[in-house]
Amino acid sequence: MEIAVLALQGAFAEHERMLDLLDVSHFEIRQKKDLERHFDGLILPGGESTVMKKLLLEMEMLVPLRDRIVSGLPVFGTCAGLILLAKEAEQGGHCLATMDIRVKRNAYGRQLGSFYTEEICGDLGRVPMTFIRAPYITKVYGDAEALAVVDGRIVAARQGKQLVTAFHPELTEDTRLHRYFLDSI
Repeated sequence: MEIAVLALQGAFAEHERMLDLLDVSHFEIRQKKDLERHFDGLILPGGESTVMKKLLLEMEMLVPLRDRIVSGLPVFGTCAGLILLAKEAEQGGHCLATMDIRVKRNAYGRQLGSFYTEEICGDLGRVPMTFIRAPYITKVYGDAEALAVVDGRIVAARQGKQLVTAFHPELTEDTRLHRYFLDSI
């Protein structure tokens, strides 16, 4: 199994560390030619969704990535990655638009509004959740389903082979969400 990690900006190294812990082969997507390599799944990390969108457009990677996701490529988006996959964003910012969710960007405020909690996430039980200037999902529809809720707000969802979290599982030592993603491949 080979996993690609979008490495244009953001917390891609932390996802790579999780894949190393799980002994899963991976490589970074930094330019359009990297899309020519074979990969079985894709991770879209947290970071700045507007910067990622701009770079994906400028580097002509947005359409090829969207096409692969629509064709069934498994994808795991965290924080900014969630925003990129959402079909709707209340303040703009989405771009791949492959998942039936509406997202509110920077919903938890500034950096000082960051927090940590543990809540139930699907069948995984209680998982650690680190929120940093995080979005949350205001609506799931179509084939999307909510996996986790914190304080009445949806913070994780899935649709087919797409998985998203508003929090950063890559900033913990708990590999269950990454394993859950890998098991969908």
